[in-house]
Amino acid sequence: MKQLGLLITNRHRLLSVAAILDVFESVNSFYERAGESPFFNITLFSPEATPGQFYGAYPMQSIDDFTKQDIVLIPAFGAGDLKVSVSNNQMCIPWLWEQYKKGAELASFCTGAFLLAAGGLLNGKHATTHIDSAEALASNFPHIIMKSNAVVTDDTGIYTSGGATSSFHLMLYLIQRFCGKDLTLRTAKMFAIDMDREQQTYFGTFAPSQNHGDGLVNMAQQKIEQEYQEGSTIEVLIQDIPASRRNVVRRFKQAIGVTPIEYLQRTRIEAAKKLLAQTDQSVLEVMLNSGYNDLKSFRQLFKKSTGVTPKEYRDKFNIARLESGGRWDKRMLGNNLSFLN
Repeated sequence: MKQLGLLITNRHRLLSVAAILDVFESVNSFYERAGESPFFNITLFSPEATPGQFYGAYPMQSIDDFTKQDIVLIPAFGAGDLKVSVSNNQMCIPWLWEQYKKGAELASFCTGAFLLAAGGLLNGKHATTHIDSAEALASNFPHIIMKSNAVVTDDTGIYTSGGATSSFHLMLYLIQRFCGKDLTLRTAKMFAIDMDREQQTYFGTFAPSQNHGDGLVNMAQQKIEQEYQEGSTIEVLIQDIPASRRNVVRRFKQAIGVTPIEYLQRTRIEAAKKLLAQTDQSVLEVMLNSGYNDLKSFRQLFKKSTGVTPKEYRDKFNIARLESGGRWDKRMLGNNLSFLN
């Protein structure tokens, strides 16, 4: 029996914990139906557990009462400031290090990677997190080998996953590692998880900060966002900013984390994504309305940024197509519920 510890961090995301428990309880049920003992002994740990405290049906154990685990899972943090979330869980870091030193493997889900990173456990290791938090993880913890596009990473006994449903792919990865492929397939079918996801880039949204306190950079941001469709170069767009190009680039990179050229590129790609998702414009029209004038170059840049072609992105996220499917579902639901009348 594998000792599986789930760390109930302060400010954790409830859905993350619920998904983890549901999946690993289901794996145990497969074993029990086959007349075997549960494969995982699931124990919940907390930095602030008190005697007799429960989390649902599970008794809570304090991290002060050290019990060695085979694998420790760190759920995603809930919405809010990640720095605050990490600060509120600093007391967990020595416990995680002790588990790791004594042979436990560690797995973080989505933004749970920030806790491992803050403790230095990801230094020199490959890691991923929610695509929209990847830049923050990379910039705050430069010793990580950041794999923003990855759904799952595995590096010397430490695992990380991308955001939201990517967490299920990490759980499947762990189940295959411990329990084998057959049980992994059964679990994937039970939870309707597509096992062929290889990247998470197309889920990302470019939402740069406007509250960094640098007025000159705000001017440059507004200029880019207002005139990106005109197809101008970055030199033309920032020529009226009252500072040298070198100074603008330096301050921009410091405040935003990307250069003005990268900012323009990502602003245009984000605009293209919205048009593909919200309109029926052709790919050529989307290209022109996003500030590009070369279709081949646009397709290449779009795929490099999102991991899929413009057509593939539209097939996944176009609102009109999704709504069409939704109307069909509602009609079928109405038919299926007619027996209640």
